[in-house]
Parts: sequence; structure tokens; C-alpha cells
Amino acid sequence: MCSISLSLKPWPVSHSPIRASPARRLPSVAVVASAGGSTRIHKLIEKEGVVLMPGCYDALSSTIVQKTGFSAGFISGYALSASLLAKPDFGLLTPPEMAETARFVCAAAPHIPIIADADTGGGNALNVQRTVQDLIAAGAAGCFLEVIPAEEHAAKIASARDVIGDRDFFLVARTDASATSARFGLSDAIARANLYMEAGADACFVEAPARDDDELREIGLRTKGYRVCNMVEGAVTPLHTPKELEEMGFHIVLYPLTTLYASTRALVDVLNVLKEEGTTRDLLGSLATFEEFNKLIGMESWFELEKRYSSSR
Repeated sequence: MCSISLSLKPWPVSHSPIRASPARRLPSVAVVASAGGSTRIHKLIEKEGVVLMPGCYDALSSTIVQKTGFSAGFISGYALSASLLAKPDFGLLTPPEMAETARFVCAAAPHIPIIADADTGGGNALNVQRTVQDLIAAGAAGCFLEVIPAEEHAAKIASARDVIGDRDFFLVARTDASATSARFGLSDAIARANLYMEAGADACFVEAPARDDDELREIGLRTKGYRVCNMVEGAVTPLHTPKELEEMGFHIVLYPLTTLYASTRALVDVLNVLKEEGTTRDLLGSLATFEEFNKLIGMESWFELEKRYSSSR
């Protein structure tokens, strides 16, 4: 009999060291006003200083995130592509699939705001408006947008801002230029992030800073507005506490894959034992009990509801 083994390796990303190189000339954009601190995410940042957002890739995980006491959550495109399609994050997940999942995820955790990964928005600047509207209708409290060409990304951010208006929706602009641009690296990523803030984003997200803390500090010093940091176990950015990241200038900390990786490890481990031993009697301490799980999903309240309407017949 064979068993599955898991080995998480850092993503292969090349980085340019921080240096005084001239930044690429980026297009100018009209400055668009954001919601100005009126969203739930703005208010959480003002209250908590730094907001942790664990990954919620389905309704059960968002229920657990809320019940554990977190004040917000995040739907990762990577995690959803894996859990919904069992495929890598290669653009296979569509905006309607993200919006449909967001509807279930947000409904299962109605007391906390949850932000969704909108990837590139599903097409041009007009498609972005539809994607954002679908996420708002699904109950999402915000989204991340990413595009490689700076001018196109700025236009999409401005388009998203127009359709958001004064609604409770937090817009994050992501740039991977630090990891993908061998020539300009971090300087280009910071310039892009600031451009997107001018275009109407509420926060910027410079993805994949290098293994030391210098790039994190540089992002905290040189980018405008609220800043997002990604904490992915086994990836290129070193793991830090919220306090450490707050001191570097960050306001939102994502743990987008922690729940996915934890559940995957647990599933693989228990199924390997079940395959080898043919029983789970020695694993009961590693499993939620019948009572614990039913309490988690609110079984008792549904029994009471059923009883109320059954007795009224």
C-alpha cells in the first residue's frame, strides 16, 4: 500500500536587491477619491491597527474563522482554485465561480467582512465593473485586483472605484512587479502601488518581498495609504507577527493558505492511516467529535426551528 506525502517548497521567485535605480516612467492618472474610511475594513484598521485575515475557501472554513474570533477573512484565488477545481492558480477559476463561492462564504460568516481575490477582474475595465458588482451582490466586503501593465491596471482600479461609489467595499490593488521585474524590481513595484492608490484603491499590496526584512520596510516607508502583507507558509516572504508588521507600516495581514494547508495535511494524515489500518479508532483524538461538529454548524438551532414550524401545522 502507498501513502501520500506532502512537501511544501518555496515558490520559485527571483528578486532584485534594493538599490538606487531609476524607476520606470509610469502613466499619470486622474486622482479618484476612495471611500474615505467609511467601509468596515477601514473601521477595523482604525480600531485594531493591524487586521488579520485568515483564508476562507468555503462556507465551513469561514464559519470556523468567525467562531474562532477573527474580525475579517479572505477568499484566496489560489485556495479556491485548489478546493473547487483541484487545479493550480493558473487563471482557471472564473469570476462567476469566485462570486458564487463568495456568496456561500459570506453568508456563513455574516458578522465579519470578507475580502475576495478578483484576480485581473475578468477582462477589460468594463468587465471589472461587472466582477465588482457581482462580488458586492454576493456580500463580499472588498476585493483584490491585479494586472501586469501599469496603465491597464490603473484604468481598472479607476473603473472599479466608479462602480463601487460610496458602498461598503474595500478595494486593494496588487502588484507582483517586485517579483517579476528583473530590471526594476522593488522600485517599480512601489511606483505602481502609488499609481494605483492615486487611481482610487483603498490599499496597496506589493506581493512577494524578499527573504530579508529590508524590502518589507522599504514598502512600508515608500508606499501611500494602507498596506497589505501576505504571510504564506513556505513562500518567499519571512513570517512575522502582526506587531512586527505593524511596526514596518502594514495594516492588513493575510494568511490566505493557512487553513487550506492545515486541512490538507489533516486529510492526508488521517486517510493514510485509514488506508493502512482500515480503522480510525486510534485517531479519535485528532478528529472533531460528532457533538463538536454539530455545534459548529448550528445543528441545535435548526432542530428548534424545525420543531417550531412542525408544531404549528
